Amino acid sequence: MKLITITMPDFFEGEADAIASLFDAGLENLHLRKPGASYAEMENLLRRLPAEYLGRIVVHEHFQLVSSWKLKGVHLNGRNPVAPAGFTGHISRSCHSLEEVAEYKRVCDYVFLSPIYDSISKEGYASAFTPDCLREARQAGIIDAKVIALGGITADRLPEVGSLGFGGVALLGDVWQRKGTDFIGHFKALLRSVSAL
Repeated sequence: MKLITITMPDFFEGEADAIASLFDAGLENLHLRKPGASYAEMENLLRRLPAEYLGRIVVHEHFQLVSSWKLKGVHLNGRNPVAPAGFTGHISRSCHSLEEVAEYKRVCDYVFLSPIYDSISKEGYASAFTPDCLREARQAGIIDAKVIALGGITADRLPEVGSLGFGGVALLGDVWQRKGTDFIGHFKALLRSVSAL
């Protein structure tokens, strides 16, 4: 299974160093999601990251950053639903229903399905799917290796997510709420757990 990390929506002191530490610890893909951030603010963060990690970053805003900074690709969502004309790089998309997953996973490298559990980072963002519903979607071939689980994912839920047939998990709250504690130790433990599934 893949383990993808999504940035906090707001910038914070030491963020570039924290992101670099995640990459150093084995993070493969980071989704840079900063709703409302300016192009200059996004560039300022990218400028402070080691160049060797830029090709592992997917942006949710300001898609022109991909070519300027040689980033991995773009992520489509309600705010930015269409890739740039002629874009041939990595494309992923947020989905909030199984119907959307069935429609978009054919044309994307992978899709996020959320919220699987009650969100850690978004208050009041409750699970939209029952375990039975997700099992049926797996049996129907809707959930497969191209579908990434998002929303309320914690270490203790990884085995269940793996058993449901998801191709990976996208984490936000469970990673970033640890900053200031054993942030990297926790991330490495998550990575080991995901790798074992």
